[in-house]
Amino acid sequence: MTKSWPSRRTATPRKGDLREEQILDSAEALLATKGYTGMTVADIAESAGVTRGALYFYFASKQDVTTALVARTTQALQEKSGAALSNTAPVDEVIATALERTAQLWRQHGPVMRVAVDLGSSVPEIDRLWTDTANVFVEAITDVLRRGGVPTGDGPGDAPALGRALCWMIERSFYQASKISVADLDAARQTCQEVWLRLVQAS
Repeated sequence: MTKSWPSRRTATPRKGDLREEQILDSAEALLATKGYTGMTVADIAESAGVTRGALYFYFASKQDVTTALVARTTQALQEKSGAALSNTAPVDEVIATALERTAQLWRQHGPVMRVAVDLGSSVPEIDRLWTDTANVFVEAITDVLRRGGVPTGDGPGDAPALGRALCWMIERSFYQASKISVADLDAARQTCQEVWLRLVQAS
């Protein structure tokens, strides 16, 4: 069973915790250079400076390592997305900040976030992690839309429906742009910001 992340965290990391972090960091670097298909358990172990036997003490498979890596990354993404709910700045500033924080994570962890999208259809735990994270972002977007005057209701033009559509538009835009360059990712961020603002301004 995949370990939950990061519920086991303590104030002083145990040696095992540090070793797991080392393994996950190595896997993330390999995802960026070899991709999920090209990366092997042997590659991860060698990069982390551990034996395959030692790696299997922490993770059952390459998929298990990747799932834990996705869990670590989505935890950070949820924290960034959820911050918009407590941001009392003007709506246009909240939108800009939320999108910049999200784009920053795509810059830092693009390979992990792309593999989460790619494997979601075949790995239920990864799908759950990614969907749960999207739901946090949907809630934040919907709240900002309401604050901007978009009606609350169950129609296609109301805040909940628009929030969900915006969330998945942002995800797909950032996914595609992050495969190309940082400049493309920044352009996607600006476009998503413009769409979000126009929805608020039209209300």
